[in-house]
Amino acid sequence: MISIYVLIDALGWEYLKDKKFLDDILPHRTPMRTVLGFSSGAIPTILTGVPPAVTGHWNLFYFDPKGSPFRWLKYFSFLPDAILDNRYSRKIIKEMGRRVLGMGSLFECSVSPRYLPWFNYVEKKNIYDHGGISGAKSIFDDLQAARIPHKIYSYHHQTDAEIVNQALEDLKSKETSFFFLYLSEMDMFLHMNCKDPAKVEERLRWYDEQLRRLYAEAKKLDPDASMTVISDHGMTPIENHFDLVRQVNELGLKQLTDYLVVYDSTMARFWFFNENARKKVEERLSSLSCGRILSDDELKSLGIYFSDRRFGELVFLLNPGWLVSESDFNGSGKGWMPKGMHGYHPEDSYSDAIFLSNSAPPFAVRALADVYPCMRKSAGLPLVEPMVARTT
Repeated sequence: MISIYVLIDALGWEYLKDKKFLDDILPHRTPMRTVLGFSSGAIPTILTGVPPAVTGHWNLFYFDPKGSPFRWLKYFSFLPDAILDNRYSRKIIKEMGRRVLGMGSLFECSVSPRYLPWFNYVEKKNIYDHGGISGAKSIFDDLQAARIPHKIYSYHHQTDAEIVNQALEDLKSKETSFFFLYLSEMDMFLHMNCKDPAKVEERLRWYDEQLRRLYAEAKKLDPDASMTVISDHGMTPIENHFDLVRQVNELGLKQLTDYLVVYDSTMARFWFFNENARKKVEERLSSLSCGRILSDDELKSLGIYFSDRRFGELVFLLNPGWLVSESDFNGSGKGWMPKGMHGYHPEDSYSDAIFLSNSAPPFAVRALADVYPCMRKSAGLPLVEPMVARTT
């Protein structure tokens, strides 16, 4: 039987819940609770059925001064930021990471080169390849082990339109039974246009038309063909910007002497080198109304607790709709001013992902991890129970 799974990056339930998007052919529809963070944590959970705490994939950069492939940059620490940290130096480091240091073809230098010697990078392998996820077997490993013919398409080499067209051609060959399409372009579109209903509607029509083509061809070849459309997270409209960097800098502490921090678009992750720094940062962050410090219990409940603190000794998360106004991740002040963002708490309704299918799932789908057992069943593999509690 032909089974098709289509992952549309960032297409949240809030943008579809009142729409007729594929509703006549994919009647089984529900929101899914996402993973706190970004696609780097969410997609491995979809592909394996287990949380970031198991896969080891959460944010892209993690604290690892002994194993960092960028340790050599310490020898250039005497250089001023005007030389060490500019768009040209970052481009050089990006290309070195991709071509020399084994960081993978999608590596971006989204941490200041001054601080890179303290960090390692999670996605050295393509997560859509066999063996691409470090801490768990993925659906692609399962398919390979069972010798089930399958095709995987992602933005590594093709646009969304090219992926759909290639999948249509491959369907006609009748050599493959399981297809997985990752369509990435909706993410950037919603970052920039999520507040424009007319543009969103137009873009949805395009995806509707393309996926109907795919569905019709599959049904022509196999009347029992199944198609499921999912996403990894949604997109929350931005209403406020907050200068978190300034708040921390006002404390008079020094990076690499007192603390280290990575500012992502919706959160900040800290490591401390003395208790005075920890106390000052905690006190300042606790006084802010735009976000909150996540407790260890909450990190555990969300599946993102790491006992070695590789992703942060302290995680400060902004409230939905707030954006860190200056960060390495979102590049604010450098021409990148998105209208929407993801990476908020999963309780935010705009963060909900989607599950749309023409066949009833084997159980009530509620979270990203539930997709993995659904994919196994669609591929004809033994059904396994989700390894993440449905309530997390």
